Amino acid sequence: MLNITPILPRKSFPQTTAPLRAWPGGVVGIVCWWIAVAVPLMLYGSSTLLFFFWTWPFFLALLPVSVVIGIATRALMHGQLIWTMLVSALLVICLFWLFFMLLISW
Repeated sequence: MLNITPILPRKSFPQTTAPLRAWPGGVVGIVCWWIAVAVPLMLYGSSTLLFFFWTWPFFLALLPVSVVIGIATRALMHGQLIWTMLVSALLVICLFWLFFMLLISW
């Protein structure tokens, strides 16, 4: 006969961490998009409004991309809001600026 001590199954405990919500990342993405729209206006002045008037569908298409960037960075930063805002702002402004420069140089 073997000397074995039976192990009783433990009760499953609830998770101590709450699941991440997507809406704070989405809000960060929208705010970063508005900041990215404001940067060319501050640098080039009101003449940029005419350029935005003719190319608004292209820049509006960057809005869902910005929201996805905000949600993705929130997930990758494990819910740390400050780092999410910084990384999202950097990525969205760089993406917006690259697209702006592409359209200007076309």
